[in-house]
This record gives sequence, C-alpha cells and structure tokens, in this order.
Amino acid sequence: MIIAVIGGEEASAEVDRLAEEVGRELAKRGCTVVCGGGSGVMEAVCRGARAEGGHTIGILPGHNVAEFAPNEYVEFPIFTGLGFARNSMVALSGQAVIAIDGSYGTLTEIAYALIHEVPIVGLDTWEFSYPGHDAERVMRAEDAVDAVEKAIAAAEKRSSR
Repeated sequence: MIIAVIGGEEASAEVDRLAEEVGRELAKRGCTVVCGGGSGVMEAVCRGARAEGGHTIGILPGHNVAEFAPNEYVEFPIFTGLGFARNSMVALSGQAVIAIDGSYGTLTEIAYALIHEVPIVGLDTWEFSYPGHDAERVMRAEDAVDAVEKAIAAAEKRSSR
C-alpha cells in the first residue's frame, strides 16, 4: 500500500515530530510513503519511514538533482520538471493521503485529493468552512497513530470498491 503524506517545506519542532511519527507508523504497517521529496514535513516523514525500514518515494518539482535535490531520506526520487504542478501527482499517487500542517502547496494537494476522491486524513492541517463543501470529507486525526489507522482503513475501503 502506498500512502501520500503532504505538508509544508517548513515545519515547527512539533510538526516535525508528528510527521516523523507518521512515517514510522506507516513503515511499521508495511506502507510505502510518497511525498514531494523536499524539506520540512516531507523530510520528517521520510526519515521516520526509513528509520523503520520502510520505503520512500519523492515526486520532485525539478528536472534533476542540481535543480532540486531530494531530502536524504528519499529512496526513490522522481524528477518531474513540473514545479508545483507535480502536486497533483503526489496527491494521486497514494491510495490515501495524510495532510500534516502545511501551507498553500499543501492546500492544492488537499484539493486534488478531494477532486479525485482520494481519501484524506488531516492532522493539524487546513480547516474548511465554505458553502456547499462537505468538510467531513477530510477525516480529522488526533495523533500520528490515529492518522495512519484512518488512512489505511480508508485506502482499504477504497480498494474494495
């Protein structure tokens, strides 16, 4: 199972800890992590996954390592040359998405997941209040373990359809 983890390039110490714990929990359950391959949440989730022997894929915005080097914990870098347009690839590459914190790039990935009906779990991330939008489509998690459990359950449910 592949789970996408999205979040900002800059992360506080608490967000970094949460993301690393998510990576560890995913790896313990045999899941591969796919992310944007950069710093912040992306680096922390990859670090956690690799620490538990898990696999990591980074979908990068640049053409090559000279243009955008992946974080040191990305096992399989994919260079797209697409800049922020690669965000759709990140969101659609997982059987579910976990959003941790984040800024506007994370918001676009959340939107892509919602548009394409990829299950999404939110952990200290964007809140929505917009007429006609079903805010419940973003499942809220209390902590890293809860986020991973919800993402895996949603991915399994999606796969059984």
